[in-house]
Amino acid sequence: MQQYRAPRWLIGGHAQTIWPALFSKRFDGPVPQFKRERWTTPDGDFIDVDLQGDDLDAPLLVLFHGLEGSSASHYAQAFAHWARAQGWRFAVPHFRGCSGELNLAPRAYHSGDFEEVGWVLQRLRAQHRGTMAAVGVSLGGNALLRWAEEAGDSASQIVSAVCAVSSPIDLAAGGHAIGAGFNRQVYTRMFLRSMKPKAFAKLAQHPGLFDRDKLISARTLYEFDNVFTAPLHGFRDTDDYWSRGSAKPHLARIRIPALVLNARNDPFVPAHCLPQQRDVGEFVTLWQPRHGGHVGFPGGRWPGHVLTLPEQVMNWINAHI
Repeated sequence: MQQYRAPRWLIGGHAQTIWPALFSKRFDGPVPQFKRERWTTPDGDFIDVDLQGDDLDAPLLVLFHGLEGSSASHYAQAFAHWARAQGWRFAVPHFRGCSGELNLAPRAYHSGDFEEVGWVLQRLRAQHRGTMAAVGVSLGGNALLRWAEEAGDSASQIVSAVCAVSSPIDLAAGGHAIGAGFNRQVYTRMFLRSMKPKAFAKLAQHPGLFDRDKLISARTLYEFDNVFTAPLHGFRDTDDYWSRGSAKPHLARIRIPALVLNARNDPFVPAHCLPQQRDVGEFVTLWQPRHGGHVGFPGGRWPGHVLTLPEQVMNWINAHI
């Protein structure tokens, strides 16, 4: 497996997480331009898909974003830059409510949303003639792996390879990590600042959907999921959601080339919960570098080397498709 080491001037998992998200250079040249398509979902709702490139015979890279992410996220723009430079078509399907407009149904999205991932990939496969590969970042990566696990042998009819980047494949371990100490004060507060208003807007759409007062008092993702995410998506509670939604226990069921990339200093994903190669089956490659943070993996030139993450991931994918 290839090697990765963070720049010497960027020390520790928090720095390697925060600096790339806020300050790193995401692309060279013009800002990536997307064409947006709105798709009606089987349950009468909608999702928005941002597309770059028109060549239906070129390889297509599909990126599933992380919690509260979008096509404007730093990693999405970095992957868009890579795809444009390499002549790949590129697609970012937005999970419900993440494209800038509230979705319609009494639901949102979650880490185990593999049925939605499967529907999106099947529709893209039907529209595209070339090779397809998929990358999921953080939450999106866990959901993508859950789809590959559930799809089994049939996954190869849709995509040639998948990759999960910085994904909390053990949702309980990741959830408890982000709910404690510095993580709770910084990252949890950041996520809840956008997640709570969306939830209240959903309650205005569907009065009585959940207990408003309990959501107001939620201070961790565990508490938020217990009031909102779990019951809206058919889980008994947060523990049930985190248990059934986690990709880690089922990795050996994957039957297409799959890369699971987790930095061992990721503040959201404790190293002790990461799987070992002997436990994941022959189709799954684990890459667990010491450095990188959470969806960081910055380049070595200060102050603005374009993020190296897409090149590292796509080198592996190109070798396996």
